[in-house]
Amino acid sequence: MYFHEAETLERKELEKLQVKRLKKTVERAADSPYYSEVFKKNNLSPSSISCVDDIRKFPFTTKDDLRSQYPYGLLTKPLDEFVRLHASSGTTGTPTAVFYTQKDLDTWADLMARSMYAIGIRRSDVFQNMSGYGLFTGGLGIHYGAERLGCLTIPAGAGNTKRQIKLIRDFNVTALHIIPSFALYFAGKVREEGFEPAEMPWKTALIGAEPHTEHTRRKIEELMHIKAYNSYGLSEMNGPGVAFECTEQNGMHVWEDAFIAEIVNPETGEPVEDGEVGELVMTTITREGMPIIRYRTKDLTRFLPGECKCGRTSRRIDRILGRADDMLIIKGVNIYPMQIEKIIMGVPEVAQNYVIELIKEGFIDQIRVKVEVKDEFFVEDMRALQGLQKKLSSLLRDEILVTPRIELVQHNSIPKSEGKAQRVIDLRDVED
Repeated sequence: MYFHEAETLERKELEKLQVKRLKKTVERAADSPYYSEVFKKNNLSPSSISCVDDIRKFPFTTKDDLRSQYPYGLLTKPLDEFVRLHASSGTTGTPTAVFYTQKDLDTWADLMARSMYAIGIRRSDVFQNMSGYGLFTGGLGIHYGAERLGCLTIPAGAGNTKRQIKLIRDFNVTALHIIPSFALYFAGKVREEGFEPAEMPWKTALIGAEPHTEHTRRKIEELMHIKAYNSYGLSEMNGPGVAFECTEQNGMHVWEDAFIAEIVNPETGEPVEDGEVGELVMTTITREGMPIIRYRTKDLTRFLPGECKCGRTSRRIDRILGRADDMLIIKGVNIYPMQIEKIIMGVPEVAQNYVIELIKEGFIDQIRVKVEVKDEFFVEDMRALQGLQKKLSSLLRDEILVTPRIELVQHNSIPKSEGKAQRVIDLRDVED
């Protein structure tokens, strides 16, 4: 039932292991130019740690810190001991780079295999990775995890829907990795090619790489006739395989033998109570070549109370509810895009796609939401469409406390992306 014994460790034993590994991590990190200075400045060392909560003695590491140390400032070993590099695109400034030793890659593959095992994937499955490869960690990270598990693994990559469908049918693919927004698009493409999703061989989908709501997950399951499982990862912590749902679909288990997770108030940096939403802060405790301590992810979530029925003892986090840095402020109200998605995807008449546009009305910022409507509801009866428009406007006003402009559009009229969906477009300068 379990891939690794650490999944069911008693809490005291797990925390004892975390303390041991955290001490070793601090010892390793002191060999990097960056953390060497941080530790000296703050009088920190492995002896500063006697319990897991002592991690709070250490300062946060931020994205700006990683950028300032680009390319080699966080490395603990000579460059010839590293075998892999992943990096952000850096199109808007200095990129961030993450380096891996062979041991780091082996650990990552094990964590990813554990994650896939937790959602029921076994070596008998045929796995198709529909994620981009290259510098993006999702492709190779999940690929090596599937191979470690023993699956026949197809590195299909992103895009080319006709080829994806052919591979799935020809090789009886039973498990997929697919981005949520592309999954919604892909289900329609399968039908366009003359196949019914219910007749496809797939059973299980890993979805992640972009935040999505429970309504979106359920819509994917309904359209594709598949069980879809949420996952969480970020390049700074290896990539995918940091936290994963199990078959209960009730929160994502953080693999706490490899990471220490905290949730803090984004403004104060202080811990929040269990169940309260805050910013996720992560620390690696098994990575040897480039350990990162108390990394502020900017991702908003909460610890879920109670134990999971699956028997795993690691703490669970809720799905990512948004990002601390993608908050919109409209008419003085703080709004997160995921609030809007939650409402839209819960309305039966809505199809798979939408986009949030930030516009100006005179000198006032406003939100315009373009929403695709299913073909059977996009009729010439203006009263019906106006009724749907008012319904969406009212539901969103109750959720976000601002009345947005709603524009109903035909199904498949909003441009699709085969990568991460661009859900928010700022047109305020464009329309000036």
